[in-house]
Amino acid sequence: MTSATPFHKILVANRGEIALRVMRTARALGYRTVAVYSTADAGALHVAQADQAVCIGEPLPAQSYLCVPAIIEAARRTGADAVHPGYGFLAENEAFARACREAGLVFIGPSPEAIAAMGDKAGAKRRMSEAGVPCIPGYQGEDQGEERLRTEAGRIGYPVMIKASAGGGGRGMRLASSDDEFAALLGSAKSEARGAFGDDTVILERAIAAPRHIEIQVFADRHGNAIHLGERDCSVQRRHQKLIEEAPSPAVTPELRERMGAAALAAVKAIGYEGAGTLEFLLDAEGRFYFMEMNTRLQVEHPVTEAITGLDLVELQLRIAAGEALALTQAQVRFDGHAIELRLCAEDAGQGFMPQSGTLALWQPPEGLRVEHALRSGAEIPPWYDSMIGKLIAHGRTREEARRRLLHGLEALVALGVTTNQLFLGRCLAHPAFAAGEATTAFIAQHADALLAPDDAAHLRAAAVAAVLLHETAGEHRRQPGGRALTHSLAIPLRFDVDGRRHAGRLQLREQQRFDVDIDGNAVELAMVRLDGDRARLVCDGVMESAVFHREGTRLLLHYRGRPFAIDDQARSAGVRLGEGGGDGKLRASMNGRVVAVLVAVGDRVQAGQPMVTLEAMKMEHIHAAPAAGRVGALHVAVGEQVAAHRVVAEIEAGAS
Repeated sequence: MTSATPFHKILVANRGEIALRVMRTARALGYRTVAVYSTADAGALHVAQADQAVCIGEPLPAQSYLCVPAIIEAARRTGADAVHPGYGFLAENEAFARACREAGLVFIGPSPEAIAAMGDKAGAKRRMSEAGVPCIPGYQGEDQGEERLRTEAGRIGYPVMIKASAGGGGRGMRLASSDDEFAALLGSAKSEARGAFGDDTVILERAIAAPRHIEIQVFADRHGNAIHLGERDCSVQRRHQKLIEEAPSPAVTPELRERMGAAALAAVKAIGYEGAGTLEFLLDAEGRFYFMEMNTRLQVEHPVTEAITGLDLVELQLRIAAGEALALTQAQVRFDGHAIELRLCAEDAGQGFMPQSGTLALWQPPEGLRVEHALRSGAEIPPWYDSMIGKLIAHGRTREEARRRLLHGLEALVALGVTTNQLFLGRCLAHPAFAAGEATTAFIAQHADALLAPDDAAHLRAAAVAAVLLHETAGEHRRQPGGRALTHSLAIPLRFDVDGRRHAGRLQLREQQRFDVDIDGNAVELAMVRLDGDRARLVCDGVMESAVFHREGTRLLLHYRGRPFAIDDQARSAGVRLGEGGGDGKLRASMNGRVVAVLVAVGDRVQAGQPMVTLEAMKMEHIHAAPAAGRVGALHVAVGEQVAAHRVVAEIEAGAS
């Protein structure tokens, strides 16, 4: 006899868009909600929209969103009787699920025992093999000595994937192509795993060349019922982290879907699973699939499954956690059309996808798409959490219709002030290989030149538009009593940095807000039709179009022709820019982050490109290398210290003996 576990108030132990997503369904089902937040998130939307909210500590995750006692205490203080962990943070933490149970709270997720069974990658692979689920050949042994691991890597055969046993999200994962690089990559993987999960145990797997990353969504209740909701294709990734997901997969046939679904359900039944989960597989070019891991939680990409099934996956979670039986059988699961999701991340794709933080000056989500976010104009993007700041989801009758809708919506999205991967995502969607449904996990590496190529023509047009907008909003030009600007007899010199690239030229005002602009010797004719707040209507070389902008002194943030630009007016600026390329011998932090390693000492001789300091930002480690050869003259940081972007962390004395 299974028992019901009713609850009335849900504490969401997470932040941002997933906290808002859970609250939306919880309110629709009549539940009250409680938010928790760090001091950095005091003004966040998930805090404002909850019925109650409790501050649980300082910004660093370990002092707030990962602090189990603080979250349990927040539930006690507010009278919450259930906890939803969202994804990330504590969502797959056995100790947290157990602490909720011991505190008398309903944990909206699987049991601590199930989390433990699948959270240990080595143990999970052994269980799946016993259940008849195909697994990748590898090593999951307890002997973690470097020589044993190196021997096993040779037995498996290179290339070999090194993976944190307790890991996820691409952290603690390295690809070793040969024995020569194995030791260094093993050390790096263990270091990142230890910092992220407190456990540096690794497993080894044979690397499968250019596979598809396919996952199967499952649900199981405590009454012995289990269903799968088809697959999602998550092959477009950078740093082993997903960027684009879709359902169904272009590579999965109905027959293959049935076999993969059966394997997923076998895995669920083997561990007595309850709740939402995802079985992740690699699919090779011959149609063979191999178990990778199971995520014992809701996935970031769950909206694409919701779109094609018409089901609310959070509602299913809540009903199962309350003790209800699944309301549909496998035969009743229906699939309709195609859905694609993009992860909008605060990162610079052109700089190795380096995480970014700062103030989002202007945020205008597009109409016609499902946009999951917790943003607004003026919102702060802090450096302590994951770089994903939103998700865009499109659904269509066909894959091409969904792709087309998503591309159109992405181009309409306005996100200015913090560098995002908006342009990169658009190029991925528009690439012929993706459009044809041919993208594998090698997609970004294979097509990096096209996806990251500079666009000189776009920068020239943006500089020309910026010149006119800065002129029209500066209040510098004289006007007649009727408001019409007087014609300038002299051209105005221009000198801009557009996304960090220098351009020069001149602007000549003709009449009636008509301009001749020359940028780097390229002539552009512009006419201002209308200027209304942050929107401009203009004619560029005979074509009428729109632009959205935000001005900050001599800096103009511009959304034009479907992409963002950051323009610094160097002709008017009196400020001093940071040295480019470390020409002054100073090594600067490339982002806000925490120092996790200092690899040199004062007095050491270093070569250009030699690693000096490692920062951790948004759950990833970033090595900062010497900008020039010389002697380390000064170190300005220590391990554990939080540093701001552009701060000088070390100084090199060139040519010093």
